[in-house]
Amino acid sequence: MEKNKQIQVEVAFATADEQIIIPVDIPVGATAQDAINKSNILKKFKQIDLATTRIGIFSKICKLEDLLREGDRVEIYRPLIADPKQMRKQRAAKQKNKLKS
Repeated sequence: MEKNKQIQVEVAFATADEQIIIPVDIPVGATAQDAINKSNILKKFKQIDLATTRIGIFSKICKLEDLLREGDRVEIYRPLIADPKQMRKQRAAKQKNKLKS
């Protein structure tokens, strides 16, 4: 493989109001952290803290040091504001109450 070969990947992040996907060219052997840094997304979204924020590649959780391949999309996930299990329980209870009425 060529030493200076570049691959293209995307870095994605979404807030409640906005979704952004940034294409970046990185060298073969670059990590998810390298792609995030090159995208400058951390400058635009100050709330992203990579020490605590989970990331993934195409919806599969990964680590910052994971190597990327051509066409990968590094996704930066927001923390959940509600527990999905608790929300399902609340919806089920609401539905149950509707059926009783």
